[in-house]
Amino acid sequence: MRVPVAFGIYLAAIFIGGALLAPPLHSLATWASDPFPVLTKLAYQPFHRYVNRCFMVIAILGLWPLSRIAKLGREDVGWKSDDQWTRQLFRGLAFGFVTLAIPALFCTLMGGRAIQWPQNATLLAKHFGNAIGAAVLVSLLEESVFRGVVFGALRKHSSLAVAVAFSSSVYALVHFFERTQHEGDVVWTSGLALLPKMTRGFADWQMIVPGFFSLTIAGAILASAVWKTGNLYFSIGLHAGWIFWLKSFKFFTREGGNSHAWLLGSEKLIDGWAAFFVLLVTLILLTRTNYFAGGIQNGETTQGTG
Repeated sequence: MRVPVAFGIYLAAIFIGGALLAPPLHSLATWASDPFPVLTKLAYQPFHRYVNRCFMVIAILGLWPLSRIAKLGREDVGWKSDDQWTRQLFRGLAFGFVTLAIPALFCTLMGGRAIQWPQNATLLAKHFGNAIGAAVLVSLLEESVFRGVVFGALRKHSSLAVAVAFSSSVYALVHFFERTQHEGDVVWTSGLALLPKMTRGFADWQMIVPGFFSLTIAGAILASAVWKTGNLYFSIGLHAGWIFWLKSFKFFTREGGNSHAWLLGSEKLIDGWAAFFVLLVTLILLTRTNYFAGGIQNGETTQGTG
């Protein structure tokens, strides 16, 4: 029972601990901006960014004790030595581009979104820099957390089905937290007050269906990649490709004349049924074929003991 308890503590530390840590850090940055003007920009960042960054920092710091409790080694979390790691990384990246290109093109051709090419070269360069940076950082962090430690621990201490289902569901739930602006002075309870506001997306059934299910399937695809290959490299590339596509789709398109966003998707793309069916077909094909070059047949050496 210690692994499920450890997961519960880990999640509580991220959300409750992050919410409690954000106010004193905000106050510290505000106080330090007077003697250190270089911190002025940091001090006046919106408070919700402090909360989100605290979530991220605690999530990263908590990986080590969680791995120790689950008795995970370096290879258990997917960071294996592999001469083919660059090949798997770029195969995943290419696959990520292709899979989301299908619903993106469908949405554009059907009038859900219209192409909007920026005239300013500076904005274009800034976008590519931000998109590439986000793709690298987020894919490394989220794959290490969700497919490395969470999926790795569950796979080791439970069945493969439980590991895929639970890690994918948690992955989807985390992405439903909304960015919420804080109003008024920042006090020690301000972070806790933001938490229920950040969960408002769970009350919008049009966001949950099919958005939540699309994200769950995406998590299952990434978990299947780790199961099949025995490492994180393909899943990191795949995840990075998706992130770059999503950032670029939002940047290069605007709302079109067709209002069927539930079918075609909005600027988020994955909140439409088109993306859901593409991801579902992708999951079926990847789990029933030997696409993952160099993967472990049927995942026999990587399944859990449950």
